[in-house]
Amino acid sequence: MARITGSYPNDLDLLIEGAVEAGVFSGKSDALREFARDYFDDHDEERVTAAVALYQRETITLGDAARLAGVNRFEMRDILRDHGVELRLGLADEADAEYEVEAAQELDYADTDDAGEDGSESE
Repeated sequence: MARITGSYPNDLDLLIEGAVEAGVFSGKSDALREFARDYFDDHDEERVTAAVALYQRETITLGDAARLAGVNRFEMRDILRDHGVELRLGLADEADAEYEVEAAQELDYADTDDAGEDGSESE
């Protein structure tokens, strides 16, 4: 898990501390994680913009960008093109290859069925 350091107004710190003492959050880190999560859940455009920026900086792969943006890979490719970002082709590293294999294994081929060429069910 990433660790960040930041500053915020004293009143906000007191509110977070009070929420922790009241049992709303288990700690300040838990509160800040929840705030960030809620922000990106409520701001789809900012979520997509962040994913585009990270992909453009070559910090993340297309699959990671799609996951962070909350879209599929095909939609992410279109989003990147709309933002004028050049797509990187090929796998970045072994971890990227493993991710691609896992993603392929999770594909749902809804239009396929168990019927053979002659129309009979295969076993």
